[in-house]
Amino acid sequence: MSKLLFPLFVVMILAGCTGEDWRTQDVSDVLPPLDFKLVNENGNTVTEQDYAGKATLLFFGYTHCPDVCPTTLARLRAILQQLDGTLRDRVQVLFVSVDPKRDTPESLATYTDAFGPEFIGLTGSKAQIDDIANRYRVSYSYDEPDESGNYNVSHSSAVLAFDDQGHPTFMAIQSEPNEAVKADVAKLAKMVGQH
Repeated sequence: MSKLLFPLFVVMILAGCTGEDWRTQDVSDVLPPLDFKLVNENGNTVTEQDYAGKATLLFFGYTHCPDVCPTTLARLRAILQQLDGTLRDRVQVLFVSVDPKRDTPESLATYTDAFGPEFIGLTGSKAQIDDIANRYRVSYSYDEPDESGNYNVSHSSAVLAFDDQGHPTFMAIQSEPNEAVKADVAKLAKMVGQH
C-alpha cells in the first residue's frame, strides 16, 4: 500500500510550495490541466472539453470497491448537498474507473446514479485509464483473483479538483476534515465563470 501512497505524498510535499489559499492541499503548480479521452456512461467517447464550464472533482475507483469508493463518493455527495443549489449546479464529480474489465458504461451509470446527478462515471481501455492515471500520479494495482474470479483493486484515494477551465486547484485526501473540503469545494464553485 505504501507504494500506492508515495506518488500522492510527493504531490502533497510539492503542493506546500504554492501560494493559493486552499484549506486542503494546493496542487495548482504541481499537476497538469485536465486532459483525457474516455468513455462516458452512454458509451460515447468524451474528452475534458465535454465537461468544461463546471468545477470538476476527479476521483479514481471502481464499482466493486468495498470501502474507499462508496465512502468517498458519499462524503462528496454530503458536501455537495450542503451547498446552495446555485453552487451545487456548478460542480461535477467525474468517477474514473480503474477496473474497465468489470465497469461497463451501464454499470457505472447505475453506480453513480445512486450518488446524484452531479456524479458521472467514466471508463475506457486499459491504455486510456493508464494514461489519465499516470497524468495525475494515481496508482492502482489488481489483487489476485479468488477462486470465484473476484478481485479487489488497490488504488489511490485522493480527490483532485479542477476549475471550470480544467486547471488544477486542490487535492483532498481522506484525512482532510469535511469542513475544509466543503470550504474548498464552495470556493471552487464560486470561481466558475470568473476567468
